[in-house]
Amino acid sequence: MVKAIRIVGEKILLLDQRLLPTQIQYVECSNWHDVAQAIKKMVVRGAPAIGAAAAFGMALAATALKKSTQKQFLAGLAEAAEGLKSTRPTAVNLMWAVERMLNVARTQQGKTTEEWENILWAEAEKIASEDIAVNKKLSALGAELIPQQARILTHCNAGALATVGYGTALGIIRRAVEQNKEISVFAGETRPYLQGARLTTWEMMQDNIPVTLIADNMAGFLMQQRQVDLVIVGADRIAANGDVANKIGTYSLAVLAKAHQIPFYVAAPISTFDFTLQDGGQIPIEERDEAELTHFAGTRIAPDGVCCYNPAFDITPAALITAIITEIGVVRQPTRESLMHLQEGLQYGV
Repeated sequence: MVKAIRIVGEKILLLDQRLLPTQIQYVECSNWHDVAQAIKKMVVRGAPAIGAAAAFGMALAATALKKSTQKQFLAGLAEAAEGLKSTRPTAVNLMWAVERMLNVARTQQGKTTEEWENILWAEAEKIASEDIAVNKKLSALGAELIPQQARILTHCNAGALATVGYGTALGIIRRAVEQNKEISVFAGETRPYLQGARLTTWEMMQDNIPVTLIADNMAGFLMQQRQVDLVIVGADRIAANGDVANKIGTYSLAVLAKAHQIPFYVAAPISTFDFTLQDGGQIPIEERDEAELTHFAGTRIAPDGVCCYNPAFDITPAALITAIITEIGVVRQPTRESLMHLQEGLQYGV
């Protein structure tokens, strides 16, 4: 399995997902600015993956600052944190990972800057390894919801490419296949960036999992024809009431699934929850360059001067979600109350 993030010495190599599936090429990052640019330019994408990449960006900042005073070290680290967090506003894993790295530095009093550097690299490695373990745990729980035979529709890419490894929504599919269940996948193309067409189909084919690519506007017809048994997607941020921010087009699929009485599942680690936000209306929605709409593979496909609106995410209300699958449990019919119990369980190590 190709890794989205590789560590070589004191440099970070990020798989350039803009070039998949035709080229496998890594972008070398030697400082936090490089990592921030890679996140902003979509070299690396997917909430858990950009969180881990940002953690390593903080480690690179620590390396650059190791000869400074402790005051300069913390100030430089704070600057790197703000720069990394500003790259993509919707995915909360990015903020979570950066804040975790900052807190580690702030709580390690009495250390030299060289010791701080080693501690931060170790913490970034820990975040990366935890991500794989978390994905496998939630995938095992999610696979229990998959029948022996299932035709699964997914949206965007929530696989190994969007994480440090294994995946969330695609991780559940992988685990179900490992259990010898008869699984086939419909991958929506996911306009305008085509993560489904370019990345999800490629991942599934690498694992010899049957996959069929569809245009996004075919999903309703497939459901009407009873060709879809369930929908599984990932998430970029989940509010305290269970509203989910995910790739634009997710809300439409949830509405269609509800209308056709098809289960709609969201797979996400606990780090994707933002319990400080009461509902999805408070989640910031990133708007991206209009060129993603007006151009395809460098060729203009829309008239010059046309007005464009390109939100990267939408909000799926909790009422449309059958269950949210996490590494510590499955929350069926998520509500503010049920998620409060999840948060309490997390606090007490349940």
